[in-house]
Amino acid sequence: MNLKTLSLINYKNFESKLFTLNSKINCFIGPNGIGKTNILDAIYHLSFGKSYFNPVSTQNIRHEEDFFVIDGCYNKDTRSENIIVSLKRGHKKIIKRNGKAYEKFSEHIGFLPLVIISPADRDLIISGSDKRRKFIDSVISQSDKQYLSLIINYQKIVTQRNTLLKYFAANKTFNQDTLDVYNMQMHQIGHTIFEKRKAFLETFIPIFKSRYKAISNNNERVNIVYKSDLINNNLNDLLIENTQKDQALQYTSVGTHKDDLSFEIETFPIKKFGSQGQQKSFLIALKLAQFDFIKTQSKTTPILLLDDIFDKLDESRVAQIINLVGHSNFGQIFISDTHKNRTETIIKNTNLSYTLFDLN
Repeated sequence: MNLKTLSLINYKNFESKLFTLNSKINCFIGPNGIGKTNILDAIYHLSFGKSYFNPVSTQNIRHEEDFFVIDGCYNKDTRSENIIVSLKRGHKKIIKRNGKAYEKFSEHIGFLPLVIISPADRDLIISGSDKRRKFIDSVISQSDKQYLSLIINYQKIVTQRNTLLKYFAANKTFNQDTLDVYNMQMHQIGHTIFEKRKAFLETFIPIFKSRYKAISNNNERVNIVYKSDLINNNLNDLLIENTQKDQALQYTSVGTHKDDLSFEIETFPIKKFGSQGQQKSFLIALKLAQFDFIKTQSKTTPILLLDDIFDKLDESRVAQIINLVGHSNFGQIFISDTHKNRTETIIKNTNLSYTLFDLN
């Protein structure tokens, strides 16, 4: 699978721009603020129907304009595919595949597998558990349609249960039978989500460790530990045990919506004990493992976006990463960087076809 052409109209800082793309490596070069990352984000938008960097859709419309359009033409499984994502102020976003609009955006997820590696990924280490849950969910959802449906339904039930708890508090009332309905629904769906996450991590963690070993020359031991209320407990029992606590808090305090991942280096949290270089290597290994997993599950080689990944890494780690992604196992790659000479020198060493777009 590869993206042949990319057209942007009123997307972020671009008024109108058309790129004819290389089937292997595409490099976007220029100073900070010129729009390199915006191009990669547009490609991400075509796969996921949303921005990787800004969840407020209208803020992706160019200043003083009323709409944006992202238009991508792909080669996929010997067929041409045209994906258009458009948004007009005051209207719902539209995603079209070959001229036909999707009724549900979730139907599109996984059709164009993609992995992005960006400085923004540091949030996976430093931010709250919701970022790490979203990472797991994003990886699994690209190859498991049922899983995405489960997550959507589970979140609806949690929201309804929280609304009920607020109603009880506001009206100084309580009905266990009504709460039990939500408890059982959460238990059934939550248990399935837990089992799918656990099975995913059993496959994913060895891939991740192998990727980190290659990047770091096997200098450090890393691990990912799954944290969940359900590891040694039944969710329905937990919900009953925490009924009074949930009434006081007016929200649901236990369940798979509280799951987390512990990222470790030499058995210690990498957030506290890892250097910037180690943290960046950890994140790159995480994303390359994501690439491997999605490729195996979907039987399609994902597009890989490398956004400004060369900063804060020493030359040996950069060389290891480029050697890895230059391998034939990878497909189409998009790179953004501020240093033209650095990027071109690194890319030339892969002996692969490339196109360099100088945005200056």
